[in-house]
Amino acid sequence: MNPHSFAPNRFDLIRLLLAAGVFAYHAVALSGVDAAGSIELAFARLAEVSIQGFFIVSGALVAGSLDRSSSLGDYSGKRIRRLYPAYAVIILIPALISLAQTQEWQGVLRYLAANLAFLNFLEPNLPGLFETNRYPEVNGALWTLKIEVMFYIVLPLILLVLKVLRAHWWVGIAALYISGEIWAARLPQMESAQLGLALSRQLPGQMAYFAMGIALWKCAAHLPRLWAPFGLACAVVTAASLAHPLLEPLRALGLAGLLAAIAFAPGPPLGAARFGDISYGLYITHFPILQAMLAAGLLTTLGAPAFFALAALLVLAASFALWHLVEKPALRPSSHYRKVAARNDP
Repeated sequence: MNPHSFAPNRFDLIRLLLAAGVFAYHAVALSGVDAAGSIELAFARLAEVSIQGFFIVSGALVAGSLDRSSSLGDYSGKRIRRLYPAYAVIILIPALISLAQTQEWQGVLRYLAANLAFLNFLEPNLPGLFETNRYPEVNGALWTLKIEVMFYIVLPLILLVLKVLRAHWWVGIAALYISGEIWAARLPQMESAQLGLALSRQLPGQMAYFAMGIALWKCAAHLPRLWAPFGLACAVVTAASLAHPLLEPLRALGLAGLLAAIAFAPGPPLGAARFGDISYGLYITHFPILQAMLAAGLLTTLGAPAFFALAALLVLAASFALWHLVEKPALRPSSHYRKVAARNDP
């Protein structure tokens, strides 16, 4: 096996479960069913770990994608096709709804200008939408995509440095990991703590997770053989990082090993993308769907259990629609996900 390719794995399933974890948190937080209570805090931790897991998986899969690309243009084209068409649709639909309701062109255009450029923090709200909800943001899940795009941009340089280091590639990984953790730890101590905390969540502060994803890609040939001891040790490290704040810098290391063990453990790969890769769609559609349901008063009308069940069904339907109507047509015929879907077509 090519050491820079993956054996049969469950990364599609992992990505779907991680997206579901973020959806579950936002369902609890946006609805306010346990405002600032223990349940909401527990789901907030679940979402935090899910996003960190996303960054690890992204680091592994996108590094592999770049390695297989014939040029930087080829790599860039694949990233744009995979990310941007669905993203643009999710930005445009609420903007058009807001414009139809309010005719406030300036507010809508500000939203479009900021969000289509992945600068969601500059204009997270739209006129007339969700203004009476607990949180008025149109899509609070999109902040991670800016970090993803920044990683895509710097990845070619990272892999070039690792190639120069050759057998000592792990020194580069360690440098990325440590520098990212220092950034995440030191920035909140700035004079403006709020600004520091916000900056600490950006790419340098998340680099440890991407670095561990790249490490998984580099070690791909060994992962199926070492999954059991590696996974057990890393499960302990992950649990320790969640139990004590001083051990949090070990989270990326532990979580990467745990995800690798799940991905490469013996057994069927389970084929989570057999009928479409909906994990991305689930991630980018769930927030505005929940917001619209709350604005319509469905939480009060249906009660919490029925509200959450209906939200899950609507998000799944929207994710499948986004995949079949936007995401899949935008991909090249050689895309992994198009090939998986083609094998399941009648």
